[in-house]
Parts: sequence; C-alpha cells; structure tokens
Amino acid sequence: MTVTDEPAASQEAAAIDQPRPIAAVLDRMQRALDEIPPPLTHRRFFAETYLRTTRAVGDAVDQARFEDPAWVEQWDAAFAELYLTAATDEANAPRPWRLALAAPAELPQLRHVLLGINAHINYDLPQALLAVISDDDFADPVLMDRRRRDHQRIDGVLSARVGQEDAEFDRALLDRLLGPLNRRASRRFLAEARANVWHNTEHLQRARLEGPQAYRRRLAELEVLSAAKIADLLAPGQVLLRLAVSGFGVSLPPE
Repeated sequence: MTVTDEPAASQEAAAIDQPRPIAAVLDRMQRALDEIPPPLTHRRFFAETYLRTTRAVGDAVDQARFEDPAWVEQWDAAFAELYLTAATDEANAPRPWRLALAAPAELPQLRHVLLGINAHINYDLPQALLAVISDDDFADPVLMDRRRRDHQRIDGVLSARVGQEDAEFDRALLDRLLGPLNRRASRRFLAEARANVWHNTEHLQRARLEGPQAYRRRLAELEVLSAAKIADLLAPGQVLLRLAVSGFGVSLPPE
C-alpha cells in the first residue's frame, strides 16, 4: 500500500497555478490602463511608462539580477498596489496623487509622467519598502545590506529604460536636440531620488517603532514634501535639466 501526502501535493499544485506576483501586477496594471476613459487619455502617459518599467523589473528578476528575487517581486507588488489604489480611488488618494491625477490634460506627456513619478517614488516607494521590511529585518545588518543592494540594482533597470522611454515622448524640436543631455539628466535625478527614498524609509521605520501616531506624523510630512515638489515639475523651461541640478527627490528632516 502506497501512502501519498495528498494535502501537500494539492498545496504544491495550487502554488504552481498561482501567477507570480509581478505577473499578477502586470495583469492588473494592464486592466487599469485599458479602463482609462477617453476624456482622461492623458493619464495613460504615466500608466504606460510604469507598465513598461514593471515589465522590465520582471525581466531583471528572470535574469537573476537580484540577490533575493522573491523579495523583489513582493516589494514590486506592494509598490504597484499603492499606485493602483490611488488611480482607482482618486477621492481618497494622498495629495501628491490627487494633484498628479488632476493635472491639466494639455500638459506635455513628459510632465504627466514626472508628476506620476514624483507621487510614486517620492511618496509611495518608502511605504512599499516598509511593507516588505519588518522591524526585525531592520535590526539585521547583513539582511539590510542585501535589501539595500537589491534596491540599488533597480537603478540599473531604470537607467536602461531612460533611453527607450525617451523615444516614447512627443517632444518639441529643442527637447529632441537636447536628447542625450536630457537622458543623462534623467539617470542622474532618478538615482538621486531613489537614494533619498532609502533615507526616508529609515526615518519612517524609526517613527513606526515609536507607534502609529508618530508614523502618521512623519508620513504626513513626506506627503507635504512630495506635493510641494510639483511646483518644480510644472515650472516652465527645460524640466529635466533643472531637476538634474536641483534634484528630484525629497528628504525628510531629522525629528
């Protein structure tokens, strides 16, 4: 008589049938993109950029470019959830997202994309990191070094995307002539912003240790800083070059 572990086998089969986190996120992002109504077509600019970037992260996971690919997938799913929630519940979205979503339709494509990046990287990303890094994890320096390195590896994915995304925008002649300089500027300010993200994540984690009220207070500060950044993004002139000098990221001050 042969004894089989049927419950274990069933669980394994169910796990195989479950889509990977990034695959599930890509499916949800595509559905959200498809549901954008014609009067709000301008919202597609960021949504399409973010979809392509998330797909690139999934490709990097498949290429074994991360030390902990399972964690990167969980993090990317938590990150995308914040965008999807804001995009589908605009009335209750945090201020950086409300301002980005309410931006005038006639703005250039690039400005719409930058508004979305500001809300998603400056405000959402520290929260996504905290969602997948526990307080116990923060107490483990070896683990945190690994998390930080994988966070930095995302910069390589973003840097590779800059040139490809640049071709997606319908820009004026001067912008096209400045293309190589703009691409260098984009890589520089994206790396700077993500460095600030790690700084802000550490500040938010220390507030989380103090309790919910302290955490909400610090998150509210980050929300104000991220919303204030929009003035730079809407100012006239060569926005990418300006951001390369002034910076794109925001930084929580010490308590």
